Amino acid sequence: MAHYREAFVGIDVAKLKNAIAVAEFGRDGEIRYFGEVEASDVSMRRVIQRIAAKFDRVHFCYEAGPTGYGLYRLIKALGHECMVVAPSLIPRKPGDRVKTNRRDAVALARLLRAGELTAVWIPDEGHEAMRDLVRARTAAVETLRVHRQQISAFMLKHGRIYPRKRGWTMRYLIWLQEQHFDHPAHQIALQEMVDAARVSRERVDRLEKVIEEFVPNWSLAPIVQALQALRGVDLVVAVTFATEIGDVSRFESPRQLMGYLGLVPGERSTGETTKRGGITKAGNSRVRSQLVESAWTYRFPPRIGSKKLYKLEKVSSSVREIAWKAQTRLSARYRLLTSRGKKSTVVCTAIARELAGFMWAVSKEALQPRL
Repeated sequence: MAHYREAFVGIDVAKLKNAIAVAEFGRDGEIRYFGEVEASDVSMRRVIQRIAAKFDRVHFCYEAGPTGYGLYRLIKALGHECMVVAPSLIPRKPGDRVKTNRRDAVALARLLRAGELTAVWIPDEGHEAMRDLVRARTAAVETLRVHRQQISAFMLKHGRIYPRKRGWTMRYLIWLQEQHFDHPAHQIALQEMVDAARVSRERVDRLEKVIEEFVPNWSLAPIVQALQALRGVDLVVAVTFATEIGDVSRFESPRQLMGYLGLVPGERSTGETTKRGGITKAGNSRVRSQLVESAWTYRFPPRIGSKKLYKLEKVSSSVREIAWKAQTRLSARYRLLTSRGKKSTVVCTAIARELAGFMWAVSKEALQPRL
């Protein structure tokens, strides 16, 4: 009877060349460095087939990174198993300061064989396209913020203080255009910054319109619609949550989702001593920052406005019940923590943590088939 052969392949991916190592099955199985291969689809397809021809079963893995999921889809199309590894969860020795492509590939192959790697969730191509669109909008918002900060700093430096509280309205923009400086260089500098902010604002508006256009035909459209029933969750927050979290059913409990978003407090325990610190800030920072911003809306008493009422009419009664329960609980929680003298930032973080739990419940409910 022929001997069954199984292999575990670690790939250290890069822009131009991928380093490959192969670990044979068994604790004492040989681990050898295969070499570096051109990162193109043609070259990788040839190498994968060459390795697979020597074994009955082959498992592949590589770290998640800027190269995306093209290699994962290529390996799956060839009929092999592939894991895209979470880089932050790879076990590393504290004293290991040497990092090369070869060592990384060998380490991935060995850890894959030992079952010590953690996989990331892989989106399909449609989901990845929506996520790229939402991230483009996030980048545009950051650019707009930088341009506005430059204008505010410029005006402050020249002692020009806007007489009203709320800035960046049409009245504020008119006020900017009415400012006059003795030196023409200052006038030109201000105008250039105002024009840059205007272009950035238009870019954000365009991207938001495109997101709104594509959502109805997206597979997670029911979740996006249901999430907007919650206070403080508009289209952008809902789409960001759906694109970054993806399949919410991969989290068995709300607590797991909170941990993934880095909203649970860190802990240091030694013997009988337990110290809790700030939140871990691990995992997805995009969703975490959005939830903290949404948490500010719970400082007001529970009520349903006209815009939110329109959103509630589009969801099921069970989702409406969860949304109202979230609003009453989180508003009361906000008042309680504030009355205890907690800082507003701490309060909003605590509210964001619980809001993530309600978003988990709403997403699960939205996936249930309607009777």
